[in-house]
Amino acid sequence: MNAAPTLTDGHVTLRAHRADDVPGCFEQCQDPVSQRWTTVPVPYSPDDARHFVTELVPQGWSDGSSWAFAVEVDERYAGTVELRDRGEGRLEVAFGSHPWVRGSGAMTRAVRLLVDWGFAERDARVVLWQAHQGNWASRRLAWRLGFTYEGTVRAALHQRGELRDAWVATLLATDDREPKGVWLDVPVLEAEELRLRPWRESDVPRIVEASSDERTRTWLGRMPSPYGDSDARAWLEHQQENLATGDGVQWAVVDVTGGEEGEDRALAAVGYFHYQPEVELEIGYWTHPDARGRGVMTRAVARVVQYAFEDLGVRRVLAGAAVDNAASRRVIEANGLRAWGTERLGTFVRAGRADCVFYDVLIEEWRQQRRR
Repeated sequence: MNAAPTLTDGHVTLRAHRADDVPGCFEQCQDPVSQRWTTVPVPYSPDDARHFVTELVPQGWSDGSSWAFAVEVDERYAGTVELRDRGEGRLEVAFGSHPWVRGSGAMTRAVRLLVDWGFAERDARVVLWQAHQGNWASRRLAWRLGFTYEGTVRAALHQRGELRDAWVATLLATDDREPKGVWLDVPVLEAEELRLRPWRESDVPRIVEASSDERTRTWLGRMPSPYGDSDARAWLEHQQENLATGDGVQWAVVDVTGGEEGEDRALAAVGYFHYQPEVELEIGYWTHPDARGRGVMTRAVARVVQYAFEDLGVRRVLAGAAVDNAASRRVIEANGLRAWGTERLGTFVRAGRADCVFYDVLIEEWRQQRRR
């Protein structure tokens, strides 16, 4: 087979590349996101796009080393998807979208069409997905299509003279095409003049300020010290991993009545972890020093408890605090959680191990408290 067949699901079409795709390909490869996560040359010229469309793609079809399709949506070029032959029934999938189509679900449809074609027409036994570590959009697409995430391989991908760590996932011909596990979302929640929203890169300075505070450092013993921008970004990245593995969610707590200067400025962090669907989760939090004494954390935790019971449908909410952390314990107790035990040396504080008080509330108890 020396030319791409036309595949469609009625919304997205995969077809052979054409000369009139060159401008769209050039635009796509000028995009900073495309340049960050792919191996396209930087700088990228119209000649590079022309070479890819008119020479590299046809050569792959001719020698059987790769099979690339143009993605078309609404009769407009939307990107490229490709299968590369790795031998012995192994294919590797690669894809890149034009910025105009991102967020529409079109690339998920396109890759699904491509993978189905690879299994049916190329006799693939397994399709391999790889992406640079941190490419969450690509990883989530692979998750949606039923790929099993296998982990991180160090220095596995080459990009412009550097070796970068790679995420790896696989899809076997015998696998179903349903997502493996839960990928959590971060909904925006409203809570008594507060808003709980996803964290952003622009929040890094506030995270650093809070995490450098003496009181915060006293009770969060595993926190790096000194704490800088790189630590905050690593923390944000860890929260993305928690979403991808279904472990938990973190929100930035902001004041919606703070005026032009204070509105949307992160006041605190609140979230849940150790999430067991329909069973239980644990709540954790910290507060920026300029937000203390205002009831911010009590209100934020109350909203997360409500979300846990009413939206997630768990039966039990847990929390814990060091025995001597009176402020944290007041927040927990103000939200109706009851102490059920103390674990000696059960938590880390800056001074080392410390005794930890554990609390919980069941959904029936919480409902009864709400009726009072």
